[in-house]
Amino acid sequence: MAKTFTDLTRHALNGATMGTRWSALFHMPADFDVAPAERAMAQAVADVDAQMSTWNADSDLMRLNAAPTDVWVDLPAALMAVLEAGLQVGRASDGAFDIAMGDAVSAWGFGPEAAEESRIRAALSATRPAAHDVLELDTAGGRARKHAPVSLDLNGIAKGYGVDRLAEVARAFAIPGALLAIDGELRALGTQPDGAPWTVAIEDPDPLARKPCAILALEDAAIATSGDYRHFVEVGGKRLSHTMDPKRGGPLAHAPASVTVVADTCMAADAWATALMVKGRLEGARIAGKLTLDALFIDRDGDRLRKTPVGPLFQPRPA
Repeated sequence: MAKTFTDLTRHALNGATMGTRWSALFHMPADFDVAPAERAMAQAVADVDAQMSTWNADSDLMRLNAAPTDVWVDLPAALMAVLEAGLQVGRASDGAFDIAMGDAVSAWGFGPEAAEESRIRAALSATRPAAHDVLELDTAGGRARKHAPVSLDLNGIAKGYGVDRLAEVARAFAIPGALLAIDGELRALGTQPDGAPWTVAIEDPDPLARKPCAILALEDAAIATSGDYRHFVEVGGKRLSHTMDPKRGGPLAHAPASVTVVADTCMAADAWATALMVKGRLEGARIAGKLTLDALFIDRDGDRLRKTPVGPLFQPRPA
């Protein structure tokens, strides 16, 4: 006989990773040993952090950054997969998503070092090639090399990949439904025990409060939001987003308050949320429609918020 909802034990796991927290919510029978699953999830996100962090000088990504140009660097398969996905989104977005913005991210104080004026000026004036033009991947050989001295940064995609790794672990432990997250990137695996989709809130882009501005029901889908309201710097009384504009080598000067994307994987949702944030509402909505992405753009209009939905998921439903 199938177990009922009341026969199941609710598990809410979480831990530190990538400067924030990972979490996993799921229900399993009472005899399920959750400890091995918790250890595996913690190890999965720790591996992502160890390979892709710019805060750890010994990470695999930083080894690649430190390597001379035109020299092959052996890399683990997970990092190779994320680099390849980053380059694909970079090409498809005409460079709006660019993983070769590490110098600008660091200069403006969004990395392990504080913002520094001379480095900011250098980042703004640099002629910086796009990562997809200068980073060569040998997928079969598990190695990469740079053809220009660029600094790679995966902050716009690594957390999403980490959430996907949590989903892989959940599947490996035969967990049929779960809500998995790192910071604001989430993935719904299956459904809740009663068959209902997972309920996910899209946050109001308010830096002073945490409140929802929209609610979604997700089943086997991932969601990510890029915005200017959590991680930012203030220059001359103006808030500047942590999202970098590859064309200027600094934070976006004019951008939506937030962009939310729903996709099959959290890695894709994470990267495209950043790319569409860079493109802005009009061009971003056009690209999202062309790629059949479900996206929600939120712009500030004085004291009000203006929403631009793209795709059926975000369209208003009749009462």
